Amino acid sequence: MPSGHRPSCYRGGAPAIRVAPRARHGSILVNSVEKTGQATFEARTEASTRRRPALLAPLAIRDFRLVWTGETISLLGDQFYFVALTWLTLQLTDSALALGTLFMAAAIPRGVLILVGGALTDRFSPRPLMLASNALRCVIVAAITALVALHAVQLWHLYVLSIAFGVIDAFFYPASASIVPSLVPEERLTAGNALMQGSMQITTLIGPALAGALIAVVGSATGNGTSFGIDALSFAVATAMLMMMRGARRGPSPAADIAQAPAETSPTSMMTEIKAGLRYAWNDPVLRSILFAIAAISFSFDGPAIIGWALLAHNRFTAGAAGFGAMVAAVGGGAMIGTLIGGSIARPRRRGLVLPAIVAMMGALMACLAIVPNLLFAAAIVAITGVGSGLANTIMIPWLQTRTESAMLGRVMSLVMLASFGLAPVSFGVAGLLANLNLPLLFAIAGGLVMLSSAGMLASRPLRSID
Repeated sequence: MPSGHRPSCYRGGAPAIRVAPRARHGSILVNSVEKTGQATFEARTEASTRRRPALLAPLAIRDFRLVWTGETISLLGDQFYFVALTWLTLQLTDSALALGTLFMAAAIPRGVLILVGGALTDRFSPRPLMLASNALRCVIVAAITALVALHAVQLWHLYVLSIAFGVIDAFFYPASASIVPSLVPEERLTAGNALMQGSMQITTLIGPALAGALIAVVGSATGNGTSFGIDALSFAVATAMLMMMRGARRGPSPAADIAQAPAETSPTSMMTEIKAGLRYAWNDPVLRSILFAIAAISFSFDGPAIIGWALLAHNRFTAGAAGFGAMVAAVGGGAMIGTLIGGSIARPRRRGLVLPAIVAMMGALMACLAIVPNLLFAAAIVAITGVGSGLANTIMIPWLQTRTESAMLGRVMSLVMLASFGLAPVSFGVAGLLANLNLPLLFAIAGGLVMLSSAGMLASRPLRSID
């Protein structure tokens, strides 16, 4: 659930048209050409934007379109990775505890380093961090693909993979959560975020089902390797799209960033920037309350959902990878519907009351999984849960982005990510232990904690005051 001033260096469209280096006697003419070219481009972009439905208007902006396309393809690949990693781990170990500790291995470095990622996002810009992150993940997943194809993969390889992804995610997540305000004008921010969220949801809808079907049809060995290979290819495409961008930079210029970097990258300077972000969030009662609420909900939900759903498909329904993929696809489809609803609301009202109601509903649905009799009912429950999740994210993220100062956006978003992921190691570990003891008990406790988090949100005056 991820603020106000927007970076002035990119307001949509391309940078000003540059002609040859400025002649000594032609500066007035060249300036005129630059301004005319920029005005013409902006007019065309605005006209194109007006012809599109409001939700699709950000796609008229070239750099946003590139980011959206690349990340949509990458997110689709992530779903193949997620199903393959989960199923491969269960096949190697048949242990919920092993699956939980595998996710812990990613969550710990992500939580430790994510504030550094936020500070670096504010210091430079989101684009180079996203570019480097996608390129590195492409190489790492390609290596795992080779190991699976050679039938040489072992459990420790998957732990190394998870740790590496946790480190890289710590830099990618704050950057990706901060880039949209640098690509679209403020009046298109809700639509831009809805499109990015919608990509996540639609890929979650179709990706796991495709991955599960692939593994079921061609067999685990070939299916897992192919799924990892698809993810590696998707990272390569996302990297190429980011390389094609021309804008989304903060600060005076790339050259200025490079010139200042040696003086600014000392550990002392980095800690000073992180502390400034922490003070900024702590001194804002509303933001502080939101962060505590996100942490409580994420702890109660993340581990039980990921581990519990996999075990429902594997043990109770004996539906295999296809069943697990169907459940993940169902929550993605529901979240896409929630995102479309949220993105169509021009100015959401009474967020401080709507959000606790959504969270309470999600908690009750989680508890229902303790007694769900079959895959069809389970898919329906998680689909409705997804509607709530998509709606909550879409109405809250733009509010946070327009409310936070531009210079603090990366650090605030890293704090939001830390609240979301910081307790994930504990959540995965506890969920793995409870699932091994009694799976229905896991869902009952998790649902109760989520509903308790909703009551805490209603009890917080700063949160209730959000309009």
